[in-house]
Amino acid sequence: MFSKLDSIEEKFNQLTKSLADPSIASDIDKYRKLAKEHAELKEIVDKYREYKEVEKGIKEAEEIIRDSSDSELRELAKEELKELKEKREKLIKELKILLLPKDPNDKKNVILEIRAGAGGDEASLFAQELFRMYSRYAEKKGWNVEVLSTSFSAIGGFKEIIASIQGKKVYSRLKYESGVHRVQRIPQTESGGRIHTSTVTVAILPEAEEIDVEIDPKDLRIETFGASGPGGQHVNRTYSAVRITHIPSGIVVSCQDEKSQHRNREKALRILRSRLLEKMRMEQEKEIAEARRNQVGTGERSEKIRTYNFPQGRVTDHRINLTLYKLENVLDGELDEIIDNLIAHFEAQRLESEITSVPA
Repeated sequence: MFSKLDSIEEKFNQLTKSLADPSIASDIDKYRKLAKEHAELKEIVDKYREYKEVEKGIKEAEEIIRDSSDSELRELAKEELKELKEKREKLIKELKILLLPKDPNDKKNVILEIRAGAGGDEASLFAQELFRMYSRYAEKKGWNVEVLSTSFSAIGGFKEIIASIQGKKVYSRLKYESGVHRVQRIPQTESGGRIHTSTVTVAILPEAEEIDVEIDPKDLRIETFGASGPGGQHVNRTYSAVRITHIPSGIVVSCQDEKSQHRNREKALRILRSRLLEKMRMEQEKEIAEARRNQVGTGERSEKIRTYNFPQGRVTDHRINLTLYKLENVLDGELDEIIDNLIAHFEAQRLESEITSVPA
């Protein structure tokens, strides 16, 4: 591991030197490429340098304990040594995780799909609240949200909403949000005081580019129809709505939000590409799971991953047994505490999986 870290640090130093070279700085494309590579290595190099400083501190403390005649100084060194050794163990674990192969989708934008599940109108209202939660989170992160498709319930909630979220490493932060989100509260649609349970499904798909998924036009059946909306709103008498069926997979995507047929077709193809990429990923994971039983999380969307309990002001993520009594904050987009814990949990699982899969 340390020889690999030494090589990474050496490469980082070479890149730092190259970026300071005026001849490279004048070549915008080359400079941009090297700067990107430099930025990708910085986190692991900084962590490795921190580890080396801790190792240096350990050796100095051990020397004091071994050689000093001052008993008080030796005791202080022993306390420091204990702290440094604990820090070293933590840094080694973090370095191992940083050396794991990166998810190629981590840097991608995402397609967010939210659908009302059990609970009828109440589920559609909560789907609307979840979309607001992710929109607020995106706003805090400086990401951009673009609505691609909507379907409303009779009372104005979302039966379904599909959006694109664009920004820096969006998929890496949101990929563990896929699953069934459960809400427990007195329904807004009822006057009675009974607590009901409703569900909403969330899917996070890495947004596919044309180079990721090649679609043969012969495999598409494209139909147009008149758009419609809640209460007669946004009804378009022209055939601007588009339905695209990918014949080999059977995947169907409809878009009607735009007045332009061309824009609806463009949005539908973006959704279709991302669903096809996700289908390929799931098939690949299934093959890996069959070959390797101890595979890390499948991301099956049938799993109930989180409960939002309004009477107790509680949010519980069932995968990591994390409970926060910050429901209002979470629904206002303060998701980092949950997401950071999820990332740490699944990366630790992946690290354990990598270790146990190495032949003895």
